[in-house]
Amino acid sequence: MKKKTVYPFMAIQGQEEMKLALILNIINPTLSGVLIRGEKGTAKSTAVRALARILPEIEKVKDCPFQHDPQGKHDVCRDCIHMECRDRILGSSQGPEIVMEGIRVIELPVGATEDRVVGTMDMEQALKKGEKQVEPGILAAAHRGILYVDEVNLLDDHVVDVLLDSAAMGINTIEREGISFSHPARFTLVGTMNPEEGELRPQLLDRFGLCVNIQGILDPNARVAIMERRTSFDEDPEAFVKLWEEDSQGLVEKIKQAKALYPDVTCPKAMLYEIASFCLDVGVDGHRGDIIILKTAKTLSAFEGRTQVELKDIEKAATLVLPHRVRRQPLQDIVTDVSGMLNHKKMAGMSS
Repeated sequence: MKKKTVYPFMAIQGQEEMKLALILNIINPTLSGVLIRGEKGTAKSTAVRALARILPEIEKVKDCPFQHDPQGKHDVCRDCIHMECRDRILGSSQGPEIVMEGIRVIELPVGATEDRVVGTMDMEQALKKGEKQVEPGILAAAHRGILYVDEVNLLDDHVVDVLLDSAAMGINTIEREGISFSHPARFTLVGTMNPEEGELRPQLLDRFGLCVNIQGILDPNARVAIMERRTSFDEDPEAFVKLWEEDSQGLVEKIKQAKALYPDVTCPKAMLYEIASFCLDVGVDGHRGDIIILKTAKTLSAFEGRTQVELKDIEKAATLVLPHRVRRQPLQDIVTDVSGMLNHKKMAGMSS
């Protein structure tokens, strides 16, 4: 079946912070995802699907419900409901049948229950025969892909907790009546919300690594460009995508290089003190903000092809990591304060 043509990521006009936050999470999934706050019609879902489409295909075990990488053995395969998959992984002379597939974007419905997200276990089978019969959930399908949660603020808080735990730990565990079953669940978590429809609890906000606040573009020229590009895409999608193919491949190569470079990126101790200073100045609770700023700054450095974190990396990381972690005033005021703080530090540095 022919794949549906998706609007090119590189053709999206504006929303640079949103696009950067998505790219950084693809390079470094340990950033714990991104929360995109803003009004409807600002290319949130378009950006997620477009980025997934241009990323390189990955190897998978054919028909494996847990999206496993065929290069390694996984304990979960011993209890896999697909006997063929299990046998191939655990000793078949033929080895696993491998297929190449694109990065998947799994969308979580607003009304999803915990069982639908986590998965379920057949207790009767487990108690009578001692066999774990598992029905994988959304987290299994999202492994090694992107989990997109629209209107995350409308989800049940407990479901959001489960999502964020899996995003942070990379593992999903199904527990029923003292019987447990775990499988890998490493994915890029992207949540979107309209603040006018309600807020997330501060404890949940803090668990998202990055947060961007977006709105419709106000520049008339940019709005005209959006209309022209969208019209061109609708009239001839294939031709429009081809126009942006070179730029798209350039981004893919840059992401590949950043992934390879990230383990070699270092951060001088003086820069660590800068991170601590930023977090203390805005009154961030706990230490998660410091750690995520460090990871984000290193990822930014790798994305720019450098092996040492610079002050500009930390300043940019702070604008993505800090605003949703300060709870003392409305978010927009916090964004202004963080930007003001950075400008103040720059001026102080220039005058010293």
